[in-house]
Amino acid sequence: MEQGSAREGARPAYAPGAFLRTPAEGWIPESRVPEQARGEQARGEHTHSEPPAPRVVQRHSVRGQILDALRAALVAGELVPGQVYSAPALGARFGVSATPVREAMQRLAVEGAVEVVPNRGFRVSERGPRELAELAEVRALIEVPVMLSLARTVPAHRWSVLRPLAEATVRAAAVGDRAAYAESDRAFHRAVLTLSGNEQLVAVADELHRRSQWPLVSNPATRRADLLADASEHTALLDALIAQDLTVVQALVREHFTGADG
Repeated sequence: MEQGSAREGARPAYAPGAFLRTPAEGWIPESRVPEQARGEQARGEHTHSEPPAPRVVQRHSVRGQILDALRAALVAGELVPGQVYSAPALGARFGVSATPVREAMQRLAVEGAVEVVPNRGFRVSERGPRELAELAEVRALIEVPVMLSLARTVPAHRWSVLRPLAEATVRAAAVGDRAAYAESDRAFHRAVLTLSGNEQLVAVADELHRRSQWPLVSNPATRRADLLADASEHTALLDALIAQDLTVVQALVREHFTGADG
């Protein structure tokens, strides 16, 4: 039987320093502890004579931290595709109750990262070749025309600003850090599409990109060389955009979306 709640006194491992321990509730977000009490707790002082300050429960803050932690675990391959995980067990793992985990998992279910398994928990989604190809096709339908349009209108100096983002993907791929690669890859694409000024387009494209990344790090077929080749396309694309070589831009953009990891 899986654990129903966090062990008392277990400090959350995913966010060092973000939680403080209280006598009544155990580990809670530091943001919920009055500033004065934080200092007193650090010094080991107690203020029994003073009434406790009103406590504001920031559930959304906890859920957001758990959501970030679960996404990182997915991208890092710590949550295995096809495996079922319960909210109480994950809550014990992160040192929180099952409620924020369940809320975060519901969000991940909407994103397509997990599937709800009644009375059991959540199964990490498995992406087949067909689904990955379909995601790549939809992303291409959205991003390719936008990038080609931007190539004709955005001045060279604005493309140059994106160089650090492109180089970050190369560094992550070079050392085989797939989680860092996934994040920097999405950051680069977001930055490019943001130049369109269409916030809805950026949000939709980023969501599709995120969906296509879940199997990235857990797929042994995705070699470091493949990631490095995809990352190198980012820098080559920027070079072509700065040079305003539309023929090369078009070739690189279309090539970039033929794989599932770009």
